[in-house]
Amino acid sequence: MVVGVFLFYSDSLVKDLSEQERERMQIWADATREIVSTGSGDEAANPANVDFLLSIIERNRTIPVLLTDDSGEIIMQRNFTLPEPIDSTSVFTLSDANRKFLIEKYEELRHSPNVIDIEIGGAGRQHLYYEDSKVLKSLSFYPYVQVLVLLAFVLIVYYAVSSTKRAEQNKVWVGLSKETAHQLGTPISSLMAWMDLLEESGVSKETVTEMNKDVKRLSTIASRFSKIGSRPSMEIENLNDIVSRSAEYMSSRISSRIRLSVIQSDNDITVTLSAPLMEWVMENLIKNAVDAMEGSGSITVSIGTERNHATIEVTDTGKGIARKNQKAIFNPGFTTKRRGWGLGLTLTKRIVEDYHGGSIYVKKSELGVGTTFAIELPLADNNTDNINSNN
Repeated sequence: MVVGVFLFYSDSLVKDLSEQERERMQIWADATREIVSTGSGDEAANPANVDFLLSIIERNRTIPVLLTDDSGEIIMQRNFTLPEPIDSTSVFTLSDANRKFLIEKYEELRHSPNVIDIEIGGAGRQHLYYEDSKVLKSLSFYPYVQVLVLLAFVLIVYYAVSSTKRAEQNKVWVGLSKETAHQLGTPISSLMAWMDLLEESGVSKETVTEMNKDVKRLSTIASRFSKIGSRPSMEIENLNDIVSRSAEYMSSRISSRIRLSVIQSDNDITVTLSAPLMEWVMENLIKNAVDAMEGSGSITVSIGTERNHATIEVTDTGKGIARKNQKAIFNPGFTTKRRGWGLGLTLTKRIVEDYHGGSIYVKKSELGVGTTFAIELPLADNNTDNINSNN
């Protein structure tokens, strides 16, 4: 609505000014006709009238004007910005460059509506061609300038509102994460004490050991949640070890009908990272792959290098992701599961990009065939600056 009002009002101003300029040119033409008629009459011209008519012509200092005869010969010009400076409006003193310029202007103007025919009685006709003044030309572009300024203002406001909204969302997620870690702390401590009692009560050592692994895992998860929103401790690690450790933990906790394999790089790949957070990333991706396969299939985790990046690819044989959702899956709250908050991949993306200076994306996916997620991380020699700037 605002743009519409601007355009309507500006268009009205342009039309009004255009009509005023045509009226001024009509007066100019009338003055020219009177001067020519008076000069060719039998009676002596009144000097006062001639001076008045000449003053009308002289006062036009803004509208470019060409006066020609019936044959198209240029009689006079005013207010054109000529290639070479001149001392007079007479066309008889024009240089070749200026004359060529005016001829081109004449050819351009003779096809425009800006022309007034001047009847000179027995002397024939003359034709007054004129261009829009600089003010009118500027005003013609003004609506577009207004629209651009308004669009820029809207974009700035949109960016500011979006940034504020994201900041508020981040505060909510950080607060929720820290509260979750706090609430998990008490039952985890209690479970650790129960592990000691179970061992003393004669429960088999193997059972207690496995249960103890899960209790420690719960403690690790609580620790991860407590670190969200804080700067993680970054250390140089071998990526083969981190990924293999995560896969090993998950392999004993997924269906036996799902085959999980890890293809390590032949050489050690050193990356500056937070081991607990990167393990969380791998567990999230493997868990999502398991959910996508609905009970059976295979998951392959490949580790390698490409140019100056370490790469991790997680490929499953699940149901795949529709192309329209391949970017949306990283948005907060987006999920295709009946039960889920849609935060797993959002947190995964934030860990990879904000904390480790890397990137995560869907490399390829085909419905009914499977999906490959790809992670790129700067190698230890290249990523120190990236991590510091992101943190």
